[in-house]
Amino acid sequence: MKLVFAIVHNDDAGKLTDTLREHNHQFTLISTTGGFLREGNATILIGVEPDCLDDVFALIKSSCVTRTQFVNPMPPVMEPGELYLAQPIEVQVGGATVFVMDVERFEKF
Repeated sequence: MKLVFAIVHNDDAGKLTDTLREHNHQFTLISTTGGFLREGNATILIGVEPDCLDDVFALIKSSCVTRTQFVNPMPPVMEPGELYLAQPIEVQVGGATVFVMDVERFEKF
């Protein structure tokens, strides 16, 4: 058995979980926060038999799309009286970061 960790943007999480449910994959959804943009993410844990791993990857790829958005960067630490005008920057969001781990033992009670 394999354990898939899929870290996805909040906007993609609903579509992915619906798709996983439609294909009879059991999962656990954890709300998380990204480190760079400090935006909401979802970490989805999926237990998968090795022969179904490619199917789960295809579902993740079809549900989690990469797109661009403009964000305001965090202001730097400044001295009193200094003026900082933040310029929005364009960044890529969405998609998925996926980790796969071997599961030595699995039991469901």
